[in-house]
Amino acid sequence: MTGKRALVLGGGGVTGIAWETGILHGLASQGVDLSSADLFVGTSAGSVVATELAGGGVLADLYAGQLLPPDGEIPARLTSWMVVRYALSYVLPGTSAQKRARLGRAALKARTPSEESRLAVFDSRLSIKDWPSRALKVTAVDAVSGEFVAFDRDSGVPLVKAVASSCAVPLVWPPVSVNGSRYMDGGMRSVANVDLAKGYERVVVVAPLTRAASAAASPGAQAAKLGVPSIVVSPDRAALAAIGSNLLDPARRRPAAEAGYAQAGTVVEAVREVWG
Repeated sequence: MTGKRALVLGGGGVTGIAWETGILHGLASQGVDLSSADLFVGTSAGSVVATELAGGGVLADLYAGQLLPPDGEIPARLTSWMVVRYALSYVLPGTSAQKRARLGRAALKARTPSEESRLAVFDSRLSIKDWPSRALKVTAVDAVSGEFVAFDRDSGVPLVKAVASSCAVPLVWPPVSVNGSRYMDGGMRSVANVDLAKGYERVVVVAPLTRAASAAASPGAQAAKLGVPSIVVSPDRAALAAIGSNLLDPARRRPAAEAGYAQAGTVVEAVREVWG
């Protein structure tokens, strides 16, 4: 075994960051502090939360930050046309990497806010700017080749760029330039990439989104394949209502965080049993 416990945090937009922070703070307030993990895996929204926790962020402070007005955030929406474009990229023939590259080509051509403006958002969003000493994996996808990567402190990639890459939702935000390549959202491979926790003895997955392009890529299926005690926590009905239909709407940040905090009480015992 490479370690004891892994915390896997999935994608879900700015509301996903808020809901994850709320539920993690709620669990910690009831004696289950997942920030004690030996490994943090972050995909898209989860990369932000994972980075903060791996860097020693205090959940109470992170939660309080989600309740503040979302100044500096850029509102966005995933349109119906974008959803269709996603579907076409994955339905047409090809390997998994080729399908992701198909979407990546569209992302590189899309009219989006500038890469510089997005990097500025993450520079202000993250309280740490350098890779922490604790084990952290931040997922992304090469927009040209479609290859999946998991950045860590040995990858030679600035932390802010790694997280911005993981959050670069295709067609909405620009792929991020890293060492001569362009990278997009790690959720294009899997909404949580739970398989990166292989080798750990206990795994908790906090996933705002659970639907996947294939059953095998879902957080639940990936967690089950690890063959160790695990649990996938996703939004309940009240949380889904609080999050709303637009995961990229900063105005829904506070209600999403509060819903996550409230939901923690309904899952704390199940999470405690897995976390030990």
